[in-house]
Amino acid sequence: MASLETGTFEDDPGDDSVELLRRHRESLFPSVGLFYDEPIELRRGEGQFVYDGAGRQYLDFFGGIATVSSGHAIPEINDPIKAQLDRITHSSTLFLIRSQIELAERIKAMTPPHLSRVFFTNSGTEANEAAFLITTLNRESNEIVALRHSYHGRSFATINASGQTPWRSSTLSPLHVHYVGNPYCYRCPWEKTYPSCDLLCARDVGAVIETTTSGNPAAFIAEPIQGVGGFITPPPEYFQEVQAILRRHGVPFIADEVQTGWGRLGAADFGFQAYGVEPDVVVFAKGLANGIPIGGLIATDELATAIRSLSLSTFGGNPIATTAALANLNYIATHNLRDNARRTGGYLIERLWELASRHQVIGDVRGMGLLVAIELVRDRRSKEPAPDLTSRVQDAAKERGLIVGRGGLHGNVLRICPPLIVTAADVDAATTILDAAFSVVMR
Repeated sequence: MASLETGTFEDDPGDDSVELLRRHRESLFPSVGLFYDEPIELRRGEGQFVYDGAGRQYLDFFGGIATVSSGHAIPEINDPIKAQLDRITHSSTLFLIRSQIELAERIKAMTPPHLSRVFFTNSGTEANEAAFLITTLNRESNEIVALRHSYHGRSFATINASGQTPWRSSTLSPLHVHYVGNPYCYRCPWEKTYPSCDLLCARDVGAVIETTTSGNPAAFIAEPIQGVGGFITPPPEYFQEVQAILRRHGVPFIADEVQTGWGRLGAADFGFQAYGVEPDVVVFAKGLANGIPIGGLIATDELATAIRSLSLSTFGGNPIATTAALANLNYIATHNLRDNARRTGGYLIERLWELASRHQVIGDVRGMGLLVAIELVRDRRSKEPAPDLTSRVQDAAKERGLIVGRGGLHGNVLRICPPLIVTAADVDAATTILDAAFSVVMR
């Protein structure tokens, strides 16, 4: 149990999750929500497994929201962090930081040559703020074009570039945001069917620029696969068509890779590469440092030099976070985790479609690599969202030793994004648990 006087903890306080929940409710913002009817504390992790206060093991198929990319407590990642702790933990960006410079060079080598300048932050929200800053300064415009169902952060500006009412606590914003119909094939805004739809979703970007903006928007921002929106996965040609439209209008493209970067999609290091396009800004965070807080962006020289005032980031790119990121990228590369995400993710999608053949509440399975979603509906004809069933399946999976996430505009999507080290055997175990969870919920 925690000592309120000293802030210290006993080695094993036992399973005090009920008491922790009470303290959570009394001390934290009410907006900080929790999974499950009976929330749990994840006290320890090892590889693809986590353990609660009672010592119970769970197969982690959520990875702290696609953040634990290489697994929990990986010695090859943690040992360099521990060594750095004994050297120096902080100096600020007013001093040279070797690991920060090396990480920036590493990211430059992973992205197209026209992306040449890196700025480090502490989160994806802060990185998207920086992306909005450089594009609005460069274009002398506060207009942004964004997708419906998108999510770009929790700050004053980023919540209003997020196309989901549940995540927007205010419509006040320094930005004027224009929303376009998103490439949500399962729920097409035009009620068309891919591929006979003529990519109306992509063409809508041009229509919105030409009819609802001043003609000079600062940028178009999109997640290659929408995260909080429920892992909405665009058709293969979507971003190529959108980029052609943006180039005709001279509008920069911000790729929000907070959840899709670092090999998670299997086909490439980043989502934009999987779709064959080259954005002007790439925003990253989450999985870069395997759970250590870090964020940032890489941009063209032209956009990076748009900031002419003084600027710094006290904690951005600090020695601990950048050391962790370098160790994590080395682990991903040397253990071929990108290839594993492609193979194992493909197998996962196959197994989930098998579940869909047995459980009629599964309306759609989608994703790429190890970023996969199951959308639950009341019946497949009406596609009415079933958020209550989704919560119950998530709880039933937890009771059987599996952790998965939840999302989507209506909260009716199970989000699956495990560490990239998971195996086909882990997929079999997870889908067996999900099968049982669906069966008990629908009984």
